[in-house]
Amino acid sequence: MSTQQALIVTSLGQPITSTTTRPIPQPGPNQVQLRVTVAGLNPHDQKARDGGLFIKDALPAILANDVAGVVTALGPNATKFNVGDRVFSYAAMTPDHAQKGLQQYALVDEDFTAKVPEGFTEHDVTTLPVNIIAGSVGLFHESGLGIPAPWSEESKTFDYAGTQILIIGGGSNCGRLAVQLAKLAGIEKIVVVGGKQDELKKFGATHVLDRHGGDEIVLERIREVVGDDLLYCYDAVNPPESQFLGINALSNTKKGKLARLVFYRHSDTFKVVGKKAGYEVKDVFGSPHLRPELSRSFWKRIEEYLIQGNIVPTRYVVEQGLDAAKVNEVLDRYRDGKPVTQTHFRISD
Repeated sequence: MSTQQALIVTSLGQPITSTTTRPIPQPGPNQVQLRVTVAGLNPHDQKARDGGLFIKDALPAILANDVAGVVTALGPNATKFNVGDRVFSYAAMTPDHAQKGLQQYALVDEDFTAKVPEGFTEHDVTTLPVNIIAGSVGLFHESGLGIPAPWSEESKTFDYAGTQILIIGGGSNCGRLAVQLAKLAGIEKIVVVGGKQDELKKFGATHVLDRHGGDEIVLERIREVVGDDLLYCYDAVNPPESQFLGINALSNTKKGKLARLVFYRHSDTFKVVGKKAGYEVKDVFGSPHLRPELSRSFWKRIEEYLIQGNIVPTRYVVEQGLDAAKVNEVLDRYRDGKPVTQTHFRISD
């Protein structure tokens, strides 16, 4: 059996190490094999290494769900791509970790893979899969806010122009991409807390509010814009103890929803005021493999959205090679709460 280099988690809470004995996976039905060119890290990779998020029962494990590469082999019934195509994908969380990015060769599912459009680099598109699928599920799936996807049949009768949404965490990649998705849908009022005003307005935000000054002051800023009519809030960053801000911004007289990406425990509800009509808190798990109907439709369109400028890649920095020390350094920065620009590892050309 042919083997390859990979970076692996062998013990939780310990640094990632390198191995050269990892088997090269072979594609199954509707899969393609990639020579990985780029693997991108996200905050959940640190939680996986240190706390076992998604991997604790499947060690040793490989990380990185944001993947780009060159197609090297086709599995049975795989017809979407040709050998030699440059593609990017959301790597599935499988027990064998065959789809993860921190290895020389990986598998991907055709349904959640797209070609790298002309005019874009593999690094550009590798900023997208994890964070934009989180946003699409958070905004458009019933397990999130349940706003009809703009390509769906339900979109024909939904009043996007009469809808407003609050996005908390505009400075995060998930927040930036959620703004773009809300704009893509045609939502009239897109209110964002946090992030750079010029950048977010280019992405489609109508209001960008300062997140400083304390929760009561920030809530006043939000209420000045949305009044008592807010039904949808997407929280991309706040820990549970701070999520009452988004809940309190929801209408008191109409039942609203908060979709959150961070859901380790319940929010502190004693700080919630009003809400005579009640509210819902939705825990978003942005995996395309668990939300296949929505995600297949999105992946069919993502190349077109990039070409048309409806979706714009976010920022990144590049490190070279399968460098365990550099990977651990990035994950340590996430762990320690230090600023991190999404980091890509260039594994091959």
